[in-house]
Amino acid sequence: MDKVKVIYWSQTGNTAAMAQAVAEGIKKEGKEAEILDCSSVSVADLKEEKAFALGCPAMGTEELEEGEMEPLVEEICAICASKTIALFGSYGWGDGEWMRNWVDRMKEAGAVVLNDEGVICQEYPDDEAILNCENLGKQLAAV
Repeated sequence: MDKVKVIYWSQTGNTAAMAQAVAEGIKKEGKEAEILDCSSVSVADLKEEKAFALGCPAMGTEELEEGEMEPLVEEICAICASKTIALFGSYGWGDGEWMRNWVDRMKEAGAVVLNDEGVICQEYPDDEAILNCENLGKQLAAV
């Protein structure tokens, strides 16, 4: 796998910054990162992928964005058995429940979630969150 897809949805740019950091980690491992807005991805694009990253912030009552990301994730659940998925996203309040639910959902669909958890940060990613995202990208590139 020489090219790794990093798919995300972002409203304020926080999760977009995290996607960039995941991509940087992938590049540091000598692979090519393809950063894609979720609206430009179909399940057919991911069917043959061994591993990829998904990023989405917490919305509403700690849930995935409903208009674009949720429908994509629902479709991905049908094809993600045995695929390795890295999850990441930002939140403004709460305690990360949306990410825990997302991790559980992907595992129940048969995916291997890197580190058994997603990388989260509150609001815009600070240096530690950027480093965590880069490390996630490095791990994903090694799959």
